[in-house]
Amino acid sequence: MPPTLEQLVRAPALDLVVLAGERHLEREIRWVHTSELADPTPYLEGGELVLTTGMKLGRSAAERRAYIERLADADVVGLGIGVGLTHAKVPAAVVEAAEERGLPVFAVPRPTPFIAISKMVSSAIAADQYEAVTTGFAAQQELTRAVLGREGSAALIRRLAVRLDGWAALYDQSGTPVHVSPAPARAQAAALAADVTRLRGMSAPASASLQGAGPHGERVVLQSLGADRRIRGFLAVGTHRAANPADRQIIGSATSLLTLALEQSRALGAAEGRMRTALLRLWFGAPWAVPAADASASAPDASGSGTSAAEAPAGAPEAADEPARSWPPGPAWSTSAGSADTLVRAVARDMGSPLPDGPLLVAVAHGPEAARTSFAERVAGAAKEVFAAEFDDATVLVAPASLLADDAAVLDRAARAGAGGLAVGVSGAADPGAGAEAFRQARQAYGVGSRAGRVLTVYGHAGASLLPLLGDPTVRGWAEELLAPLATHDAGARGDLVASVRAWLARHGQWDAAAGDLGVHRHTLRYRIRRAEEILGRRLDDPDVRAELWLALRLTERDGG
Repeated sequence: MPPTLEQLVRAPALDLVVLAGERHLEREIRWVHTSELADPTPYLEGGELVLTTGMKLGRSAAERRAYIERLADADVVGLGIGVGLTHAKVPAAVVEAAEERGLPVFAVPRPTPFIAISKMVSSAIAADQYEAVTTGFAAQQELTRAVLGREGSAALIRRLAVRLDGWAALYDQSGTPVHVSPAPARAQAAALAADVTRLRGMSAPASASLQGAGPHGERVVLQSLGADRRIRGFLAVGTHRAANPADRQIIGSATSLLTLALEQSRALGAAEGRMRTALLRLWFGAPWAVPAADASASAPDASGSGTSAAEAPAGAPEAADEPARSWPPGPAWSTSAGSADTLVRAVARDMGSPLPDGPLLVAVAHGPEAARTSFAERVAGAAKEVFAAEFDDATVLVAPASLLADDAAVLDRAARAGAGGLAVGVSGAADPGAGAEAFRQARQAYGVGSRAGRVLTVYGHAGASLLPLLGDPTVRGWAEELLAPLATHDAGARGDLVASVRAWLARHGQWDAAAGDLGVHRHTLRYRIRRAEEILGRRLDDPDVRAELWLALRLTERDGG
């Protein structure tokens, strides 16, 4: 640390005598300035030790007090007055004024040259700077070894806390503490949530210094981490002492190393993500541009039912009309399905995310990135052998088929637990080598479920409805046109034909039951049905006519018609 007045006045070779401000000798000296001006303050920055022979102290007590006031106001750390030249001893007015202002004043005997004081302070400052450099370099090496080790950033945070004799915390991009050392400091790290949020609104790099309550409160340095003005995380360091140059250099080194680690981790994560996507495309035999959904794909046994009936996510993607392009592209790729499966499984295992060895399922999740990430993380936490990859604007998961148990309750909870706007299609149980078919089923289930307004839809479950798939305006227009003659008749108050046809069809043509529902006599109902046939020009004993009318009634009913 920089030299203090205490160290200076206690040096035997200088023979300095403290006359005032002895309680403030702990002050650090930034520099030594010799001046014989009546007002040297325009040439000072604060933190200096001023030396003078007293030529311009003034003759009156008031002038001498004013001199001390000017130095104290300029944040001078101390005043050394040479005696035996201008003054035989330090004037009493100077000592009294200095004591009142808490400004240390000492007498410099004539045998002690000012240059000796300057040299001692200069040497101490140089030694402190050298120590800061060497300490910072040693700390940088130590932190570098830590971040390159097996534990990475966690080890660096631990070593940083020890080095600064305080605590340190690493936050992720959202401001959530990831590593905190020592562990009891988690409360302090969590308490900075609002400060982290403010810092997140600035471009990287950005920093903030926070002072705790009280004169000796905890000092915290908060620093954003990231390159190219993009924030990847945050570093917080808390100590009970002011940071010295070595501390600031250590914090700077930690900031650089953590930024590099986060950027490198991001790059590696992006590369791994591309590898995961390529593996699943190879395994599925999928095109490189995967359609968002293909509800028109052939699947005679798929009802696309959902385990739940939440409202449809806003902006659910429509089924792709373009035919899927084959992959791999070209005759050079002649890998058999068996060898491709073996290759994909081997690479996935080496990546630490093996594909299920037993029956499996495929899930395709569309929606906001945060919702898809939350879904994938919750599924991975509920089962082993979960492989996830990004397909354009969808997240695709391969997981054990055991997650289909209890009407896919685990998957349903995972889909509903995160942010809204998620729509997930899930395949039925598939053999380990049938990933391509499971992928097709999942995409079809998504296409059906997204139109039905479901958060989760499982392929092959009973209970699906055709109506949500007929949301095209053209289909609705056909239904309204078919029923328009009956609606026009009813608008003229000449009978409720639409309601009568609906009740009769709902009761499968049973006159008494339908009449009872309407509260009319069966003969009245027979008349209304004959009248509807006349107006429509179609016979209602034709099953095709009945089916069309019932579908039109249901479609207009969904619109409040």
